[in-house]
Amino acid sequence: MTVLRLVGVPPTAPRIVRAPDGEWRALDGDQSVGRARAVQRPDRRWFVALDSQRADAYEALLHAIAEDLQQDLYMTVDESDHELLQRCRQLGCTVNRREDEYLVPTDADVTGLTDAALPAGLGHVSAAEADEDQLRALDEVLREDVPGANGWVNDPRDFREYTFDARHFDPMTYLVAVDEATGGYAGLVRVWNDPGNPRLGLIGVVAAHRRRGVARALLATAFRALHDRGFGQVAAEVDVTNAASTELLRRLGARRTGGSVELIWGWRPA
Repeated sequence: MTVLRLVGVPPTAPRIVRAPDGEWRALDGDQSVGRARAVQRPDRRWFVALDSQRADAYEALLHAIAEDLQQDLYMTVDESDHELLQRCRQLGCTVNRREDEYLVPTDADVTGLTDAALPAGLGHVSAAEADEDQLRALDEVLREDVPGANGWVNDPRDFREYTFDARHFDPMTYLVAVDEATGGYAGLVRVWNDPGNPRLGLIGVVAAHRRRGVARALLATAFRALHDRGFGQVAAEVDVTNAASTELLRRLGARRTGGSVELIWGWRPA
């Protein structure tokens, strides 16, 4: 293990080491009192997951990780975890954005999607049948309109491995709208087959095809497949500033179940 130099951490703070498995650990002698992992997303932001048994380990871990990566750090905390939110604020974390969490019914009689259909000139294919380069480019374009995901650039290999991972990929609920005249992609719906409860990962339409009912039609097809299998609801998360997506979910009968707070801890160079 390599001992990391701590910046601005009191002398009594736990000793931080980086283990061979990529985990940062806070040690008091030989005893572990905290640990953390950091993952870089395709938008180049580093997200940290902290697990600490001692309050003083949080700051020591954040300092060590930020100094090692020389990057700002992001964290996602459940809005109901008031203790952790307060601790993070005391450490200097600031709120970057917030998300609402919903459960969306799949029954068309509840959602009102019984007659939703793609407009003339558009069809749809499963992501399993889509051109991978076009799909990857579409994903990047749509993410530019998703709060907190701007600047997203997919690595081709990582995109392929994550998209078609058998643990969550469902060809019946990952659908792409196609312009039948040009072959261009107009939008997509992506519902991941997460264990126990499907999750709406993304619903988006390119600017030229918006306000034509494309999103509703894609959702109707994906939700029908889920409902036929006995799944009565789908989990979804929406940034609180995304008024259009929030209104769409509410019109479908979605019920808010909670929320999360995205925090940022700014790296301060030594």
